[in-house]
Amino acid sequence: MGSHERIEDWLAGELAAIDEAGLRRHLRHVQGPPGPWIDIELDDGTERRVLHLCSNSYLGLAGDPRVVAAAATAAEHHGTGTGASRLITGSQQPHRDLEEDLADWQGKEAATLFSSGYLANLGLLTTLAGPGDTIVSDERNHASVIDGCRLSRASVRVYGHGDVEHAERLLSDAPGRRLLVTDGVFSMDGDVAPIAALCDVAERHGAMVVVDDAHGVGVLGPEGAGTVAASDCTERVTAIVSTLSKSLASSGGVVVGSRNLVDLVRNRARSFIFDTALGAPSVGAAHAAVRIARTEPDRRTTARRHAATLAAELRRLGLDVLEPAACIVPVLVGDNQRALDLSRRLLEEGVLAVAIRPPTVAPGSARLRLTTMATHTDDDIQMAIKAFDLP
Repeated sequence: MGSHERIEDWLAGELAAIDEAGLRRHLRHVQGPPGPWIDIELDDGTERRVLHLCSNSYLGLAGDPRVVAAAATAAEHHGTGTGASRLITGSQQPHRDLEEDLADWQGKEAATLFSSGYLANLGLLTTLAGPGDTIVSDERNHASVIDGCRLSRASVRVYGHGDVEHAERLLSDAPGRRLLVTDGVFSMDGDVAPIAALCDVAERHGAMVVVDDAHGVGVLGPEGAGTVAASDCTERVTAIVSTLSKSLASSGGVVVGSRNLVDLVRNRARSFIFDTALGAPSVGAAHAAVRIARTEPDRRTTARRHAATLAAELRRLGLDVLEPAACIVPVLVGDNQRALDLSRRLLEEGVLAVAIRPPTVAPGSARLRLTTMATHTDDDIQMAIKAFDLP
């Protein structure tokens, strides 16, 4: 047997093991913007229009004409790509304008954009901590936080989810610079971190605090500024990481903090220095979405109201549903195959609700992660509830 055949045999074996565990994933192609209803391609190649309960476009802005027009205008004036990193010739006026507005929105001095929220976490965490330092991290933080901690080469100590006392014990004798990092709204559970209490702990032990607020910005806090602002901890948090790809209906990431912190990130973060700058259309779209998020509060209240209604009614049906703090409604199932079966049954009823399985969540905690948008109607939510209420 040649080397090519051996490689293919190994690949096939790995995929078979994934199938056996009920963890095989497939791409699902969608037509059009991620609105409340979308056209998806089914396994047999046909298309079907379904109620969309899986989008992180919480404010419903991904197809908003104002956001689309802003992206088109930015492309006309600045082109579709930058062709260089920010530190060479990739930094354009739209980047600076958006960074200034994001910093103002978050109540900080400065901000710097990345090509994704994932890269923003990698860049920030590897800038703030290194060998000899200690990062204390919530056990359910996003994968990008986990990977940033690993790449920093600092000592990483993991505390129980939301367990402030455990976090304090891990910080109390930590060597080197100390960094406490948490999600704001946890992406798979939908709950909010105890940010004020974590800040108390960090201050007692001289630690910096980083909050990844990807799922809080736009839907929580004054003007939708996010979880940190909602917790009245803007001055106490060292840095806020967020994304432009969820409520802000675009792509890219951002780190917000003091001017010195942002300058250090721009000089130390490899995922900033060596990455081609975000294209102007994405920047223009996100900037339009920021303006809308700040001035149209009904969007965030509607999206959160839908989430609360959906959770309460599904719980009434006997389902194990976690309480949503924002727009994420987790329906806990447990078994991987049961989660897949429930997802398929809902799709037959015209509702798209994707099964989330390990390693995204812990073994034995497979779930359907439902999300609500401002552009869903009350009738949409009632349809979803009815789809779950089947024998």
